[in-house]
Amino acid sequence: MTVSLGIDFGTSGARLVAIDTDRNVLWWGTSALSVGTWRETLFALIREVPPEIKSRVDRIAIDGTSSTVLCCDASGQIVGAPILYNDDRGKTELERLKAFVPAGHLVLSATSSLAKLCWLAAQPEILDRSRYFLHQADWLVAQLHGKLGFSDYHNALKLGYDVESLGYPNWLDCHPYRPLLPQVLAPGTHIGKVLPQVALELGLAADCVICAGTTDSIAAFIASTASTPGSAVTSLGSTLVIKLLSQTRVEDVRYGIYSHRWGDLWLVGGASNTGGAVLRHFFSDAELVSLSQEIDPDLPSELDYYPLLTPGDRFPINDPNLPPRLTPRPDRDRDFLHGLLTGIAKIEAHGYQLLAELGATPLTSIQTAGGGANNPTWTKIRQRYLPVPISISQHQEAAYGTALLAQRGQ
Repeated sequence: MTVSLGIDFGTSGARLVAIDTDRNVLWWGTSALSVGTWRETLFALIREVPPEIKSRVDRIAIDGTSSTVLCCDASGQIVGAPILYNDDRGKTELERLKAFVPAGHLVLSATSSLAKLCWLAAQPEILDRSRYFLHQADWLVAQLHGKLGFSDYHNALKLGYDVESLGYPNWLDCHPYRPLLPQVLAPGTHIGKVLPQVALELGLAADCVICAGTTDSIAAFIASTASTPGSAVTSLGSTLVIKLLSQTRVEDVRYGIYSHRWGDLWLVGGASNTGGAVLRHFFSDAELVSLSQEIDPDLPSELDYYPLLTPGDRFPINDPNLPPRLTPRPDRDRDFLHGLLTGIAKIEAHGYQLLAELGATPLTSIQTAGGGANNPTWTKIRQRYLPVPISISQHQEAAYGTALLAQRGQ
């Protein structure tokens, strides 16, 4: 029986899941993450897989945070430093983008991959040494198969790739930095076999195939059982991400709403900077558990918070200058946490309401993934603001979804 590996590079950590052909989890591993150790973390996670499992691995796929990007040279060495998903330095390039990008296009956002490319292209010390512009997942899989310049159409969406016609649009084909852009494949496509030296170093079979990846939030959706139009997944990790399976494609840059291709359907949603990272800024994990138990979720919080750590959000308000709203802070930590949980719940509800108003398939159910799914108090608070039943995804790890993607392949 063969084994597929899925590896998730999230906001603060990396995770690996190994599954067999019956989708049973055989192994999982996790590691803390920093930008300078992506390759080391990837290799360390694979090394930890027991040899009796690893010898049967025939496919590997990796997901990364959407719109985390980098430039690299012809040998794959990163030029400069990667730019993370929520970095809004691209706001300085928006006026230049408007000169050739169609009005209202989703790349007209301070955090889009294309905005970041334009910022990088304005840095001669980076541009002169760069051969490829890649997403986090693109670069990581290249460490295994050695073929630079490939991406998938989930990651490439915020680069301007047209997922309906499956090609770069004319306005992007004419861009002077077009040669840096990756060749785009369907997620799960077999790119190539693992490099012989990498297979030897990591103990992988020589014929192990490396696949095109996806984004972390889409991997979380794949991991769920959501499969019919109207079903949705909310990922409550460091950030808040919602994905609704819709028969209608919906995009609106004003709200940071976009649609990923999903076969003949669309995954509609957006990603906010609010979420677990805000909670952990103020409370430890143990405090979050104990204080949540003190909250009565049936009583509304009177606090009107928009929980952000720094100015700027991407969804459901796409404004790089949006100020956080975290005051007044009550004397009791329990009440403060109640206000934060309620504020994030309201942002989630607002997001789903906008999807409905813009014509997405009506919401019928929500599954929850990520660490926040394990907080029953938060679930009850969210249920007060959401019009459909909430359940916990059976498999909450994005890495599980990425393993399924590898298993399906193309």
